[in-house]
Amino acid sequence: FVFFMIRRPPRSTLFPYTTHYRSELGHYERFTGVPCRKDDNLTSGKIFSNVLIKERKGEYLGSTVQIIPHVTNEIKEFILKNTKSDDFVICEIGGTVGDIEGLPFLEAIRQLRNELGKQKVLFIHLTLVPFLVNPGELKTKPTQHSVKELPGLGIQPDILLCRSQKPIPIDSKKKISLFCNIKESSVILAIDVNNIYEVPRNLHKQGLDNEVISFFKLKSDDFFDIGRKIASINLPTLFVMEGGYAIKEIGVNTVNTLKGFENE
Repeated sequence: FVFFMIRRPPRSTLFPYTTHYRSELGHYERFTGVPCRKDDNLTSGKIFSNVLIKERKGEYLGSTVQIIPHVTNEIKEFILKNTKSDDFVICEIGGTVGDIEGLPFLEAIRQLRNELGKQKVLFIHLTLVPFLVNPGELKTKPTQHSVKELPGLGIQPDILLCRSQKPIPIDSKKKISLFCNIKESSVILAIDVNNIYEVPRNLHKQGLDNEVISFFKLKSDDFFDIGRKIASINLPTLFVMEGGYAIKEIGVNTVNTLKGFENE
């Protein structure tokens, strides 16, 4: 089974042979308990580099190298690599929908859903519902336009995660459901929180896990509330971080982890 989180842009790099990590990998490790590997991160530079190496080795038998199928095939191979023993694959793909940098990635996952079957691939689209301070209201148009672009690329989101600073009214949620062609229960509100460990708890309250379980026709297990475990810690604790560079940049995941304890 494959989840696709359509979100941030896949960064290119001028140095495809170096390892470039995104801070999100730390979040996945923290909440899934599965350590990330070097091959769990991909850049546009690495994709194009691999395609050029294969072309120079003659693996394409002299055919003209194109975005489709050569680049998209490389992306699909990366997603499915070393996953035979895995039950689920969470794949975060990014960017603003319509950006030229992300089009090969979106095309690759469109093809992958056709190849694996619609019942085995779930598309989750993360959108923004901005709050305008002066009129004091939330705007759903950015979400509507973002979702509108995806079907033109052959992708229909199954679930919407709507990021917002403020709670989204029921009427606005119904409006998003209507205009985005997504059932209301699959429009999930992702409100800003002070503690990163509140995120899964809030998504659980919104019914995200039920939507995923229902899509894949799985049985539900008891939900583990990590927030309650953190709140039960009463002993004073001292954390010391030493580094030769800016802690904010190189230790972002460690800082986010400690903030969970600090806020509680």
